[in-house]
Amino acid sequence: MGSERRRGKAKSGDQLSRGELVHLKLLDAIRAGEFRPGERIREAEIAKWLGVSRTPVREAFRRLQADGLLVFEPWRGVVVAELDQQQLIELYAMRKVLEGTAAGLAAQHAAESQIATLAELIDTADTAADAAERAELNRHFHQNIYAAAHNRYLLKALNALRDSMALLPSTTYALTGRHEIAQGEHRDIVGAIARRDPKAAEAAARHHIAEAEKARLKMIIEMNRGNKDTTP
Repeated sequence: MGSERRRGKAKSGDQLSRGELVHLKLLDAIRAGEFRPGERIREAEIAKWLGVSRTPVREAFRRLQADGLLVFEPWRGVVVAELDQQQLIELYAMRKVLEGTAAGLAAQHAAESQIATLAELIDTADTAADAAERAELNRHFHQNIYAAAHNRYLLKALNALRDSMALLPSTTYALTGRHEIAQGEHRDIVGAIARRDPKAAEAAARHHIAEAEKARLKMIIEMNRGNKDTTP
């Protein structure tokens, strides 16, 4: 009976917290690109990496599969999901709606300090050293707009969308000229927010995401062309 109580305690407390820890660690690793789309992930290796049993790893895998970030493939096992072109188009369609809404709400509800932070992030990006740093600053910029919207339900939806964005290869900031164009688009968004013009802010954000989608599709075309050129 004592052992049953101990098992019950572990399941209700420690075991669940371990599962949550593993889930968050894996989610962060996928977001950071440490596990790339199409890469196989093994339970035993994750358990060893995090110093846990395979039970919380299995729990985390189930959650990530339910969210579409991991998939099970016959003969391979669990791999990081890859998005096809149709999924990419659907993803950007949602980004336009949600990020446009976030910018519009930010124009109504953002604190002056939040607007100042957005402007500072743009200025910092002007001197970023490389595409990776620019992409990281871009993520912070968008995350700050989400926060400035002051809507917890929209924030939850946008964060889920951000996790799906982690499945896209590389960054559009690797494309020549994209950084400079995006900087102008960011300034248009922040300018509209600062003027407290929700319609203009939403339109600017939608335009920005539409241009990002074009850049992403161009990148995929160039990557596919490069792969064909190197095929023996």
